[in-house]
Amino acid sequence: MADKPKVAIFSPNPMVSIAIESFSADGGDDIHVHPAGQGVWVARMAAELGAEPVLCGFIGGEVGSVLRPLLEQLPVELRLVETAEPSGAYIHDRRSGERQPVAQSAALPASRHEVDDLFSVTVAAALDCDLLAICGPYPDNTVPLEIYGGLVADVKANGKPVIVDLSSPRLDSALEGKPDLVKINDWQIAGFVSGPVDSEERMRAAMERVREEGAESVIVTRAGEPALALRDGGFCELTPPKFERGSREGCGDSMMGALAATIAAGREWEDVLRLSAAAGATNVLRAGLGTGSRKVIEELAPRVQLRPLD
Repeated sequence: MADKPKVAIFSPNPMVSIAIESFSADGGDDIHVHPAGQGVWVARMAAELGAEPVLCGFIGGEVGSVLRPLLEQLPVELRLVETAEPSGAYIHDRRSGERQPVAQSAALPASRHEVDDLFSVTVAAALDCDLLAICGPYPDNTVPLEIYGGLVADVKANGKPVIVDLSSPRLDSALEGKPDLVKINDWQIAGFVSGPVDSEERMRAAMERVREEGAESVIVTRAGEPALALRDGGFCELTPPKFERGSREGCGDSMMGALAATIAAGREWEDVLRLSAAAGATNVLRAGLGTGSRKVIEELAPRVQLRPLD
């Protein structure tokens, strides 16, 4: 059997998530404690689809002491940089069926030395992997903007592909390094071009702009609407099976994890699109973010419609 593809994931701010639910058999409340954050959810889905994720991020403080063992339970290799400031955490009340924020403690900006350490750790991990996936920080100011362009450029210079899921101005920095793929949502790309993307023509023009600024390929998700993909001049629409009930939160991160795993594995572009769209759709069926069964994803993938828009 061939070796599993390895995926490095730059995730500055993994967090602790505490959710209150009402599924207890005795009528009481259920309390769920999980690792959270964009990079964590991306890593979880990449692992589900057969990759070996290497998660690179910060960890610190009392919350960090709780977060570390939670992360160690995931099928993920950890490259964590200790910080003087504590990691972030949040509490959501989901007893009503909706996610209602109760409390949140966000991470503070990292020091220059901590940022340098994370940059070095991430580049070293990426060069030992088949691909680097770059996720955004939370809050936005925890790492300096230039780190994104530097990561993309240094990893690309060593022959490794890089995919990013970022909004401006972090996206603008990453584009200077010329990433292989930008995955973005509709409001993020509207912010990038500082204008509306409310028609097919405007959206394609915005996606072409992202390519002109440095990206090889672009995928735009649009909540309940079909996603759009642009590569080598080919423009297409991705329509997965539609599920009316469930939450769309985390669908983009599930898609990003699938993109990382399938591109690292060398899958054909059509397979990459079908499996990543199916992963996003599968997330709707589950309460957990970045979760889903590989079997379900592979069963849904043939049902994803690819429609050329040229």
